[in-house]
Amino acid sequence: MKINTHHFGEIEFNEDIILKFEKGLFGFENLQQFLLLRAGEDLFYWLNSIQEPEIAFPLIGTRIIDENFPEVGENEGFGIVTLNKDPLKITVNLKAPVYINQEKKTGFQKILDTDRFVVDYKLFVE
Repeated sequence: MKINTHHFGEIEFNEDIILKFEKGLFGFENLQQFLLLRAGEDLFYWLNSIQEPEIAFPLIGTRIIDENFPEVGENEGFGIVTLNKDPLKITVNLKAPVYINQEKKTGFQKILDTDRFVVDYKLFVE
């Protein structure tokens, strides 16, 4: 299979690496199949839609930010990143993380019922 992505150009992939999000992501419930992409040792991952390849969400592992970030079973937590040309304005949504099980190729998004985590956590500070 092939898709043409905004960040990585044309990508050829096998069906066995497709992540399935049964309920999609908040605001994108119609998108249920994604690829988890990363360029080398880059800090960010990209959750790229297969159905609409121009849609991709930058992600960062939540354990990089908080080693005690809540786990959900055997799923790895990621925060969706809001990028900005000014690094001091880059934020991470820790309130509604994306959880991915790379072995089972499944994922979901969950709103955490705590005020400890915010929607706009500043990734970089002066």
